[in-house]
Amino acid sequence: MPGPKMHPVLLTPPPAVTEAFTDADAAVARLEEIYARNTQFLRSHFEAYVNGKPPAGRIRANYPFVRITTSSHVRLDSRLAFGFVAAPGIHQTSVTRPDLFRNYLTEQIRLLIENHGVAVEVGESCETIPIHFAYRRDINVEAALSGNGPSILGASLRDVFDVPDLAAMDDAIANGTLELPPGAPEPLALFRAARVDYSLRRLYHYTGTDPEHFQNFVIFTNYQFYVDAFIALCQERLSSGQAGPDAFVGPGNVITRNARLGGGTTGIAPERVPQMPAFHLVEPGDRGITLINIGTGPSNARNITDHVAVLRPHAWLMLGHCAGLRNTQRLGDYVLAHAYVREDHVLDNELPLWAPIPALAEMQVALEGAVGEVTGLSGFDLKRLMRTGTVASVDNRNWEIGGRSTIRRLSQSRAIALDMESAAIAANGFRFRVPYGTLLCVSDKPLHGELKLAGMASEFYRQRVGQHLEIGLKALETLKLQESERLHSRKLRSFAEVAFQ
Repeated sequence: MPGPKMHPVLLTPPPAVTEAFTDADAAVARLEEIYARNTQFLRSHFEAYVNGKPPAGRIRANYPFVRITTSSHVRLDSRLAFGFVAAPGIHQTSVTRPDLFRNYLTEQIRLLIENHGVAVEVGESCETIPIHFAYRRDINVEAALSGNGPSILGASLRDVFDVPDLAAMDDAIANGTLELPPGAPEPLALFRAARVDYSLRRLYHYTGTDPEHFQNFVIFTNYQFYVDAFIALCQERLSSGQAGPDAFVGPGNVITRNARLGGGTTGIAPERVPQMPAFHLVEPGDRGITLINIGTGPSNARNITDHVAVLRPHAWLMLGHCAGLRNTQRLGDYVLAHAYVREDHVLDNELPLWAPIPALAEMQVALEGAVGEVTGLSGFDLKRLMRTGTVASVDNRNWEIGGRSTIRRLSQSRAIALDMESAAIAANGFRFRVPYGTLLCVSDKPLHGELKLAGMASEFYRQRVGQHLEIGLKALETLKLQESERLHSRKLRSFAEVAFQ
């Protein structure tokens, strides 16, 4: 008869004792301590493994957690839309990269302690750290440096280490579809640790810059002209020694420092431009501006916002070009979106089409004010230059030849402009509770015989891009001055919401 089934030996770091904290800084320091110890444990065993030293058992380490337990139904009178749990019980989330999220975690934990008057607990969660996520970049690169990596990184890796489980990295919390087993803690944040780790690595892959450089105010664009204008503006600010920005970061983590900080550039630009290059005007406390050229199409728009969302930015803004659908519009006019027709379909499964994507007053006011300030127009002259209305986003670049049914649907929707990215960016902002806005510039009017031809387009871009970008930057500067309770309003949060912003 066969003998009893043998279970592999499990090698883990010594258990971390769960501790209670009434000081947010101390709680975050403990999160950092557990995370650093456990990831170092995995890296040490992995490096021994790829150098031909098989371990005596399976290697495992877990993410740290932060938890709060409350017992009162007393309603909190908070000006903020976050920082408190919706109902009594146990609320918990696993945490990754507490060094990267130190400021964010400190604020969220401080609010919990202040609002509920109880301690938070920090310890080791049950969520395992995939070996790939114990490294900040590419595990294959790290293994190859040892000399044995390519030959040993095969199927046997799963026999020794935990690897990413993509089935468990869903967005059920953000989507409002999470079904917890009886007795399980309620979520404390929109994303679990492994989901965050996945996106942190995707951000570098797509944008060519590390997550550390991303700022809390983000511009998405679909044209290189905006990138060129942004780079020129940032270089001018840094070379003049202007107060505010400390540095400018481009793909390859090429860092140019402000002249008032000594200037100079470090890093090497990549040989190939990444798919969606990012550029960062860095300010203290991540209060600067990140610009990402997402290229064309709703798939790119959904993809990049899926990942940027884990950084919990304060606002994101779409600046790009669109087709004007009204004959009264002129090339170069602006469109401030106050509604969206979601004909792009990239988020239909995650966010039902019946869910409205409302215009956010704070974003609308900031954008309209910036248009008036930059152009010097007001009243009717401003309304003639900038129309507020519905933007339709489609997944067919050749929508113009889609037939009468397409034109009829656009007319029935009352849309005044059409593009391919804005609805996905706004919808993911709504889905992930990130304040969003859209300001587009009319570059052609195909329904009215004004097609975008090469020579005409180049002249149009030269004339309008600089002003359009200046308007976007001015709007974000206005938003920076607003209090958190105004920008992160309750309009983006449900009646049973997680505590973390």
